[in-house]
Amino acid sequence: MNDDAILEALQRQVGCYRRLAKLADLQHEHVRQSRTEELLSVLGQRQQVLDQVADLEQAIMPAKRRWNDYLGDLPEPQRTQARGLMAESRRLLEQITSADRNDALVLQQRKIEVGRALRQGAIARQVNRSYAATAYNRRPASMDFQT
Repeated sequence: MNDDAILEALQRQVGCYRRLAKLADLQHEHVRQSRTEELLSVLGQRQQVLDQVADLEQAIMPAKRRWNDYLGDLPEPQRTQARGLMAESRRLLEQITSADRNDALVLQQRKIEVGRALRQGAIARQVNRSYAATAYNRRPASMDFQT
């Protein structure tokens, strides 16, 4: 792949990471507001963008493997551009990863809360059953009329 094609693939990849960052923000809102259907839609969109990133990564990988040599072969303006694109890629990936980690923690906490509520509900049902069995299954007291 020539240098222009690598730079173009890097630019397109950064564009994908920007879209992923926006989708991560949207995902966070859906997680925060417990909008499951919308969250699933965003996750589907993210997967499509990730597929594009994977395709672009295949095109960029040979240059990344020999990154210093690749940069050394570029004229200064493209070298600066390539470094900037890689730096932005790293920054966006860190931002996306951090947002995903935070959303995962929120979802994990909700899962714990739901489990706790289910356990409390089960305990309450058992207490109610026990009370009902005790209160309503008693035979009426018999009276002894003999003196």
